[in-house]
Amino acid sequence: MVFSSLLFLFVFLPTVLLVYYICPRKFRNLFLFVASLIFYAWGEPIYITIMLFSTVFDYANGLLIEKYKLSGQDKKSKIVLISSIVVNLGILCFFKYSNFFITNVNSLFSSSISLLNLALPIGISFYTFQTMSYTIDVYRGEVSAQKNIISFGAFVTLFPQLVAGPIVRYKTIADQLDDRKESSQQFAEGIKRFIIGLGKKVLLANNIGMLWEQVSSTPLESLPAATAWLGAVAFSFQIYFDFSGYSDMAIGLGKMFGFDFLENFNYPYISKSITEFWRRWHISLGTWFKEYVYIPLGGNRGGKAKQIRNLFIVWALTGFWHGANWNFVVWGVYFAILLIIEKLFLLKHLEKLPSFISHIYTLVLVVFSWVIFAFDDFSKVILYFKAMFCANNACFANNGTVYLLYTNIILLVILTIASTDIGKKVAEKIKQKHSPDSMSMTVIKNITYVCIFLMSVAFLVGDSYNPFLYFRF
Repeated sequence: MVFSSLLFLFVFLPTVLLVYYICPRKFRNLFLFVASLIFYAWGEPIYITIMLFSTVFDYANGLLIEKYKLSGQDKKSKIVLISSIVVNLGILCFFKYSNFFITNVNSLFSSSISLLNLALPIGISFYTFQTMSYTIDVYRGEVSAQKNIISFGAFVTLFPQLVAGPIVRYKTIADQLDDRKESSQQFAEGIKRFIIGLGKKVLLANNIGMLWEQVSSTPLESLPAATAWLGAVAFSFQIYFDFSGYSDMAIGLGKMFGFDFLENFNYPYISKSITEFWRRWHISLGTWFKEYVYIPLGGNRGGKAKQIRNLFIVWALTGFWHGANWNFVVWGVYFAILLIIEKLFLLKHLEKLPSFISHIYTLVLVVFSWVIFAFDDFSKVILYFKAMFCANNACFANNGTVYLLYTNIILLVILTIASTDIGKKVAEKIKQKHSPDSMSMTVIKNITYVCIFLMSVAFLVGDSYNPFLYFRF
């Protein structure tokens, strides 16, 4: 089940909200726990056991770590922490990376080990990182261990952010788990945020995704350069509006249930450096790797050589986290190299350049990154880059290029504007001239939200193209 489905919008979500608010407050976490398990089981009932094991295992680990820390038995608490990390990563690696490792062993040693071909449990990369951060934070003394297993289970399985994040660390919602106060204003804000995310996903990501499908399905050996660039730009828009749309929906759903999740995107395509881009893109993942990998490795301490080493490790792991293929590792290392170059000398020069030049520099490099990201088969990545730079003996453009551009030009303009903070600035200017609480402004805003929702539903009813790119992660 996905958020952008009629089943979720008109059956699951209304039912869960109704029962949730009927429930006495002391039973709401229990109900969220059960409802989240049902949501997860809808597509993969067998993998509930993994999630339940992670819940019970790390709940117990948190209690043990705190117990040993309070009694001065630091060595025992460290052993429990290490076992928690090893088991969690072991489960993740087994389901997500076993075929990758077997394939590479077979290739290196000419062996014939059979692939396991395990289905990837939905959201395992996200909830594994969440439970690991919990035990680490308890060990660091940054949070107290959760004594109520139902509350902890609700945290691990919370369906609004289970499928695609944002990665919600326990310490950011610890107080909300046990003592949150839902309000009509927060609920209304949640509905609005959810609708914005739904519109991003259904109206924008899905539609530009069809352009990418057309381009990427064309034989790459004969792909015109202009068409290749158009496709790469289309995928760049698709992955942004797909993922940020889901993050918006997750944040909106959280508000409906009284939770405040941290932001996950902040207009990344307006960045003027790769360093800035990664402060704005998938913020929860970047923060997780910074706090639990980069800083423990030494961060910026210990000289340039160690800093470069730490950046390579973090970004190779970031790439590998996204998928069990070499293109994701290369994608991570690609960003590591760019970030290292910027930190060593380039960033200070970019800051002196006119904004539009540094902006173009950033966007071009980001578009290149998405080409690496898009294809599991690295040979296709190479062919696509050849097409982009007219190295495949194809023409620069043809009638197909003109047709694709002509039929998608309005959508591309809308996407360009929507990926910037122009709309936000315009809204702020309108607020300065007109009271945001006036009747006319309230009516206009509500009509806008209703229109976005109705158009999204209409697209879902009439269109079978509704992919979700981050399911595979």
